[in-house]
Amino acid sequence: MREITVHLGPRSYPVVVGIGALSSVGERLRTLGGGSKVALVSDRSVMRLHGPRVTESVRAAGFALTHVIVPEGESAKALAVAERCWDELLAAGMDRTSTVLALGGGAIGDLAGFVAATYMRGVNVVQLPTTVLAQVDASIGGKTAIDHPRAKNLIGAFHQPRLVLVDPGAVVTLPDREFRSGLAEVVKHGIVADAAYFVEVEQHTALLLARDLPTLERIIGGSCRIKASVVERDEQEAELRAVLNYGHTIGHALEAVTEYGRWAHGEAVSIGIAVAARLAHRLGYASLETVVRQERLLEALGLPVRLPDVDHAAVLAAIGRDKKSRDGKVPFVFAPRIGEFRLVFDVPTDAVRAVLAELTHAALAR
Repeated sequence: MREITVHLGPRSYPVVVGIGALSSVGERLRTLGGGSKVALVSDRSVMRLHGPRVTESVRAAGFALTHVIVPEGESAKALAVAERCWDELLAAGMDRTSTVLALGGGAIGDLAGFVAATYMRGVNVVQLPTTVLAQVDASIGGKTAIDHPRAKNLIGAFHQPRLVLVDPGAVVTLPDREFRSGLAEVVKHGIVADAAYFVEVEQHTALLLARDLPTLERIIGGSCRIKASVVERDEQEAELRAVLNYGHTIGHALEAVTEYGRWAHGEAVSIGIAVAARLAHRLGYASLETVVRQERLLEALGLPVRLPDVDHAAVLAAIGRDKKSRDGKVPFVFAPRIGEFRLVFDVPTDAVRAVLAELTHAALAR
């Protein structure tokens, strides 16, 4: 087990990474203190795989546990689902001392975190991520949200968890596509924050894809360390934390225009990384070698770096609705070199359009 602390003063919390960590949730809840009532928010598939272990641990520690079952995937992040969760917490008699457990992927973490942030103006939340994407990124940092029909994650709040328990063994059960999708966030961390970590991922792609547990624990732990470091220096995304949006400006736009049904999140982010890398090169911020290394690693992990035909005008319009925009300008994160980043607000629309066309033509030519 390794423990990484997110240092945020009175809101500090540990991120515990280790094989079998989910079995310790009850004992760790007792250590945290708080009330006797706990709600476990998850979907049916995740509950079937991991719910019994968490349920047994929580009840053995003496807590009264309520199960709250929500839809699978991005469809969980809807106002109607959040409202049903509030109803179930109220029916269970949960109060401000109670704790919400978010067991599942990034969508479950976002939804359960948002529900916890808004129920009675905020109750405890503990993140129990079971996907690569959630373990290395979404569960750490307190960003919670539900989707608006016109934009992803538009309705949300910052609400830090009391604890994040990361069990790399949980990702062994993931479907191949979902597993690979989460690796896009791993690559992102290396590109913008840690060149040595990027090299480590380059050197261990075969072991990662084989889901070698020691490799998973080490790589996932490395991403957690990077994410924690960024969050504690910029809790509410004033500027530095924007680095974690590398690839997401385009990625979120692609998800929105295809109604979240065409790509897994990490696949959209992977294409977004390819767009950002080529934009940086086109505008003189990065070398071609930097672009090639990014695309080569993503492809080695089975992730897309080309853009099948999609409405470019719709993508550009979706970018304009990005929640990170400032005075009508949407920031792009670029990587001048591996391990470095630069935030650029004045990216010409024509340049974005040209790169979208370039990646579309490359896809059609294959």
